[in-house]
Amino acid sequence: MLRALGIAATGMQAQQTNVEVISNNIANVSTTGFKRSMAEFQDLLYQNADRVGTESSETGTILPTGTQIGLGVRNSGVNRITSQGTLTQTDNKLDVAVDGRGYFGVLLPNGDTAYTRDGSFKFSDTGQIVTNEGYQVLPGITIDPRAKDVTINQAGEVVMTDSSGKQQTIGRLQLYMFANEAGLEAQGGNNFLSTTASGDPIQGLPNDPGFGSIRQGYLESSNVNVVQEITSLIQAQRSYELNSKVIEAADQMMQTTSQLR
Repeated sequence: MLRALGIAATGMQAQQTNVEVISNNIANVSTTGFKRSMAEFQDLLYQNADRVGTESSETGTILPTGTQIGLGVRNSGVNRITSQGTLTQTDNKLDVAVDGRGYFGVLLPNGDTAYTRDGSFKFSDTGQIVTNEGYQVLPGITIDPRAKDVTINQAGEVVMTDSSGKQQTIGRLQLYMFANEAGLEAQGGNNFLSTTASGDPIQGLPNDPGFGSIRQGYLESSNVNVVQEITSLIQAQRSYELNSKVIEAADQMMQTTSQLR
């Protein structure tokens, strides 16, 4: 019965983690470029009362099943689901979305490069294309403040139209891919850092083989499905309640045992 208490406790802890992951997904349902996460679990070690495959008699008969009792569950990781979110039209000239694979590069103040799917870019006071936090978008493109119009085509080329109507290509946005996107380390602010698990960034350009294209005037919505998250939340809540019922039942059994005379 003491073992049942421990097993149920691991179940409650696991479902608590599950609820926390789901709640973060729901909280970011409107976050540009957000990728939903999913908690993953593994069963714990087993205690062998009778090991399967051992001899059960002097004649050499073999136990067909044995007796293994599990010790519960643990969280084995939180996996990020990197599927494409819906592209939402905004008609803002500096809103760009990646249609396909690839991340924008962002130069952080400490000199490191962060990676993001959030293409809600802005102009700095010098006309440079930056993120909402004012970080430079790589490779570092500056627009003349006197420009009449700015166009970003599907290949990521930034074309400026001056006051006389003359067009000039002044730069091209870069994209980055990773062998294991789920291995990127989230930093908040819609930014990720590369890790040993993600692999080194593979630099390319929009429309290169394997890379996505750029859609100007669009933003990538979160890939969170609210109905799916609510369903998962209900399942996690019920699992938590069932584990708490196991603790209550084990406690009642222990109470009954202690009252025997």
